[in-house]
Amino acid sequence: MPLPKLPSKPATILATQDYPTAGAARPATKTPAAKKVAAPIIEAAIAEVAKPVRNAATKIKQVAALMVAKPAPAPAPVAAAPAAVAAPAAKAKPAAKGKVTPIKPVKQAEQPHPAKHKPVEVQLKSSASRAADQRGISKLFVLDTNVLMHDPSSLFRFEEHDVYLPMMTLEELDNHKKGMTEVARNARQVSRTLDALISNTDDDAIEHGILLSKLGNKDAKGRLFFQTRLQSADLPVGLPVGKADNQILAVVRSLESEQEGRPVVLVSKDINMRIKARALGLPAEDYFNDHVLEDTDLLYSGIVQLPDDFWNKHGKDMESWQESKNGYSSTFYRVTGPFIPSLLVNQFIYLEPKNGETPFYGQVKQINGKTAVLQTLRDFSHTKNNVWGVTARNREQNFALNLLMNPECDFVTLLGQAGTGKTLLALAAGLAQVLETKLYNEIIVTRVTVPVGEDIGFLPGTEEEKMSPWMGAFDDNLEVLNKSDSDGGEWGRAATQDLIRSRIKIKSLNFMRGRTFVNKFLIIDEAQNLTPKQVKTLVTRAGPGTKILCLGNIAQIDTPYLTEGSSGLTYVVDRFKGWTHSGHVTLARGERSRLADHASEVL
Repeated sequence: MPLPKLPSKPATILATQDYPTAGAARPATKTPAAKKVAAPIIEAAIAEVAKPVRNAATKIKQVAALMVAKPAPAPAPVAAAPAAVAAPAAKAKPAAKGKVTPIKPVKQAEQPHPAKHKPVEVQLKSSASRAADQRGISKLFVLDTNVLMHDPSSLFRFEEHDVYLPMMTLEELDNHKKGMTEVARNARQVSRTLDALISNTDDDAIEHGILLSKLGNKDAKGRLFFQTRLQSADLPVGLPVGKADNQILAVVRSLESEQEGRPVVLVSKDINMRIKARALGLPAEDYFNDHVLEDTDLLYSGIVQLPDDFWNKHGKDMESWQESKNGYSSTFYRVTGPFIPSLLVNQFIYLEPKNGETPFYGQVKQINGKTAVLQTLRDFSHTKNNVWGVTARNREQNFALNLLMNPECDFVTLLGQAGTGKTLLALAAGLAQVLETKLYNEIIVTRVTVPVGEDIGFLPGTEEEKMSPWMGAFDDNLEVLNKSDSDGGEWGRAATQDLIRSRIKIKSLNFMRGRTFVNKFLIIDEAQNLTPKQVKTLVTRAGPGTKILCLGNIAQIDTPYLTEGSSGLTYVVDRFKGWTHSGHVTLARGERSRLADHASEVL
C-alpha cells in the first residue's frame, strides 16, 4: 500500500524561518544534541505513517498533531530534522519521488537527478563555496595545473578571493612549457605572469601573499600564495605518493587543517581529479569563469516570435516607407511599444497568425528606447531569388540567406545540428558573391583539424593537399552545387568546376597569425572546436571588404576541456549579438534526408 500524502502546507510542522537553506553546511553533523532530541519525534512520526490504515486523512492529522505536540526545545534541533528524515524515507519508492514529505534534504547532491539531466545544469559551485558566499567570507582557491594551461589569465578571475599555487603545479607548468602547441604557449604565458608578480618583492611579501592587482588587474582584489614549505597530510593508504594529483590533494587537506574556519576549494578542469577530491571529503569544483553561459538553452538564437497582439499594441503611431538598396526594394516600419526593449539589432522577427492571415518576416534594423525600425526580408524560398541554384527550404534558412547575401553584414554565425544546411548555404552565398556579383575576389575555407577517432598520421603534400581530407564536407556540397547547373552540359559543368576550384583556397589555422584578408569570403567550419582565443585570432584577420562566417554545432565538440558553454563559437555568438554589422541564426530543422533527421532525434 503506498504511503499517504502529507499535507501540502508544511507550516504545521515547521515555521518558514526554521527551514534549512541549500547552502547550510551539514547541520546534522555539527549539532549532535539535535539528533538525540529530533530522532524520537521523527521515528514516531514515520512509524505512524507506515502503518496500513484505511482512512489516510485521519492518520495524517494524527501525525501532524504528534509532531506539533512535541516541539523541539530549540531551533537548532528542528533544523536538523530534514537530515534525519532523509535516510529512512529514501528506502521507499514514493519517498524518493518526493511524495511523502515536502521537506527537502539539506544535501542537494544526494538527490537523484532526472533521467534527461544535462551536465550544464548541475550546481557549478561546491557546497563549501555556496556556504562561504552566504556568510560573505573570502575563499582560498587551490589551482590545478590544467586550469592555468587552459586559461592563462585565470589567476585574475577570482575577484576578492585568494589563490594558492602548490609547488607541484609549478613543476607541471615547467614540464609543459616546451613546444609550439597551444598548451605550451599558455604555460609560458603563465610563467611570465608569475615572474612579473614576484619581481621586486621580498620574502615576507611572498609569505603573506602578493597582491594580484599589482599588474593592473583591478578586478582581482585577492592575494597570490605559493607553497613555501613542505606540507604533510594523511591520505588514504594505497594512493601513490609520487603522483602529482595526489600531492596537490595532500596540500588541500593540509591547508584545511591549518586554516580552520576558512573555506579551501580545489579548482580543476580534470573530472577525475574532482571526483577523487570529493571522495576524500575535499571541496572541489570546475573552473567555470570561462563559461559564457551556464545553460546553452539561454544562448542567443537570433530569432524571436512576436506575440499575437503585437500589431494591436505597437501599430498605433506606426510609420512605413520603402527603400531600394543592393538592387532590392524593401519596406520599413517604425513601431513603438513595450515589446521593443527586449529586441536586439539584426535580430529576426516573425509572426505567423493562426487565422490564415499573411505571415510577417522581418529584421530589426534600429532600436532607440521603445522605438524600433523593422525591415521586411527578401524571400529566398522563391525560385526567382535562388542563390547559385539554392533556395531556402524553411524559415531559418531564409533568415540565414538574408544575412549571407547582405554586404553590410561583416560577421555571420550559423549554429545548427547535422543536416541543417550550414555549409551548403555558406558555399552558395560565397560563390554567388565571388563569381556573379564579384563583391569578393576569393573564398577561403578553414577548419580545426581535430579528429573524431584516432589520428591516421601525417598527411603528404602541400598545405592545401594536407587540408583536403578535412574538407570532405565542402567537396560534397560543391558537387551538389555543380549539379544544379544543367544548361551547360557535361563540358560546361567541368569548366565551371575548374573555375570554382580556382577561386576557393583551403588554408590551415596554423599559419593564420599575422595575416590580413582583403575582400575575402572567409568560412570557418567546425568552429565549435575553437577556443575563444583562437576565434579572436581568426576574426581579427579581417581586412577591408572581408566577410567572415563561423559555422558549427556545439553538440559535437571534440577538443579536450571545451564544453558547450566555453566553446569559442558560443563566445562569439554571445559577444557579437546586437552589433549593427553582425548577425546570427540558429538553424533548427534538418533538410539533409529523412534518415539523417530521424538519426539526429533518436540516436
